[in-house]
Amino acid sequence: MNFQQLRSVRETVRQGFNLTLVAEALHTSQPGVSRQIKELEDELGVELFVRAGRRLMGLTPPGQTALPIVERLLQEADNLKRAGADFAQQDRGLLTVAATHTQARYALPTAVRDFRGAHPQVTLHLQQGSPRQIAQLVLSGQADIGVATEALADYPDLVTLPCYRWTHVVVVPPGHALAQESAAGRALTLQRLAQFPLITYEAGYTGRSHIDQAFGRDGIAVDIVLSAMDADVIKTYVELGLGVGVIASVAFDIGRDAPLQALDARHLFATNTTRVAVKRGAWLRDYALDFIHTFAPTLTRERVRQALAAEPGESFDI
Repeated sequence: MNFQQLRSVRETVRQGFNLTLVAEALHTSQPGVSRQIKELEDELGVELFVRAGRRLMGLTPPGQTALPIVERLLQEADNLKRAGADFAQQDRGLLTVAATHTQARYALPTAVRDFRGAHPQVTLHLQQGSPRQIAQLVLSGQADIGVATEALADYPDLVTLPCYRWTHVVVVPPGHALAQESAAGRALTLQRLAQFPLITYEAGYTGRSHIDQAFGRDGIAVDIVLSAMDADVIKTYVELGLGVGVIASVAFDIGRDAPLQALDARHLFATNTTRVAVKRGAWLRDYALDFIHTFAPTLTRERVRQALAAEPGESFDI
């Protein structure tokens, strides 16, 4: 048994049992992948894959049992390499952070700047995606750290820690009726907001679930004329007069976003929590722990390590 055989099994499942894609991912040949799998099956004395001719169709029951063990063995091998690198290279290496656009654009820049100042020999790779894409990047080992508001806490194989809480604001163009009413001291309500076409985030992004829940709870029909992943896109179409925007409060800057006006909506929608996620059981190099602490000062090295050692299902508060 060797690690190449284990990688062939894991990658076959990841690539949907397409051996051509597996060979490309592992930088080898398709016959080579088939040989590695067959040699492992011969050594174990069981077939791991269901076959139709030469095609692999899925996992057999023994394969389903073996896959989590294969994952753990490969993760521990990776952990061993990272632990060795910590001592051999100290403060040098690559750190991959996956984040949503809102986090990458508005929440992370200061932390990235400060981290780069403290760790100039660490190459930082920033990837953007949806919360579910971010979760998959961390779970697959393609990212060391994930940062998002939605979805991360839904994955039991991720350790997620709260970083900060935030609320939404309603964004309107100059002279809008809602801005005038706010200036006159009239409180914004969901019923009044629903009288205007809305522009906000796509489902699954940046607290959109709390927006939908608020209107749904009160049985209020709402006309969402445009949805986007990017707060800057939302603000652009608000400026064009297509509707009223609902965005994260961290995505609005009075100076940068003038002449738009932001109206406080914390009383309308539930508070959101941005979380940092790492793969359960993964070894985090010291500079990865430093990055998390730089982004969320309450998350010390000790607290993150405590969370990594905790049992699945244990929760952590800000």
